[in-house]
Amino acid sequence: MNKALVFSIEEFSTFDGPGIRTTVFLKGCPLRCEWCHNPEGQTLDNEIVKAQSGCVFCGCCIQAGLAASGKEKLTKESITVCPNRLLRFAAKEYTAEELVQKLSKNFRILNAGGGGVTFSGGEPLSSGAFLLEILPLLKGKTNRALQTSGYCEPKLFEQVLSETDYVLYDLKLMEPEAHIRYTGVSNEKILHNFRTLVKSKKPFVVRTPLIPGVTDTPKNLGAIAAFLKEQGVGAIDLLPYNKMAGGKYASIGREFQPSFDESIPSQPRRELFEELGIRVNIL
Repeated sequence: MNKALVFSIEEFSTFDGPGIRTTVFLKGCPLRCEWCHNPEGQTLDNEIVKAQSGCVFCGCCIQAGLAASGKEKLTKESITVCPNRLLRFAAKEYTAEELVQKLSKNFRILNAGGGGVTFSGGEPLSSGAFLLEILPLLKGKTNRALQTSGYCEPKLFEQVLSETDYVLYDLKLMEPEAHIRYTGVSNEKILHNFRTLVKSKKPFVVRTPLIPGVTDTPKNLGAIAAFLKEQGVGAIDLLPYNKMAGGKYASIGREFQPSFDESIPSQPRRELFEELGIRVNIL
C-alpha cells in the first residue's frame, strides 16, 4: 500500500484541465525552478509551516523544538505549544483508498460539467507508485488529469500515461544549459516524454510559464514554437509571471532569491507561435 503527502486539495478549480476540477497537490519535485510558487511542495519532507501574521514572539515554539531535538528549530512539539495556533505540518499523508474516498464526494458535480480530478505538485510523478495505485481506482469514476513537468524515467511516464485521461504538460526552456541553470535538471527526459505523449494521442495541453528574461525571450519561445510545429502540436497556453510567486517562502523559513528581475513584465510574444499556425491562449 503506497502513501503520498498531499499539501493542498483545491476544489472547484477551472484552471487545471477541462471543466470543473478538484486539484490534488502532491509533495515532492526533482526540479528547483527559480520561480517556483509552491516551495512547500518541493521536498518529500513534511515541513512545518508558520503563518506570517499573529506571532507574538513568545519563543514557545523554539523552546519546545530545542527540548525535543536539542536544536533551535521547529518540531512537531512546537505545533501544540503555539498560543495562536500559527504552526501546522505542510502536508497530510493519504493512502490511495483514503484519498479516493475524500475526492468521491464531488464526483457528481465534477462529472456533470465534464471535469474531474487533476494531480499536480510539486511534481506528481515523484509519487509515481502512488499514482499507479490511485489512477486505476478512479478509472470510470471521473476524468483523471496529470499536471506535470514530464521529468521522470520514460517507463514510469508511459505507465502513468496509460492510466491518465488528460495531461497538462510544462515546457519551460529548450536550451539544455539554460534548463539546468534555472531548474536544476536537464530537459532530455522532458522532451523524450513529450514525444511519447504526442504519439500516445492522449488529449493534452502545453503550458509555458513566462518568466521575465528567462523563458519569455524570443530565442526560447521561438524554439518552443518550432518544437511544437515539428511535433504537430497546434496550441499552447502561456502563463504570465505571477509576482506573488515568492509569497510562501518565509512560511517555511526560506528566502525567495530569484536571479531574474521580477519588476519586468513578462512578454508572451504570441506572434512567434501564430506565424507557425499555433494557437495561443494567455491564461
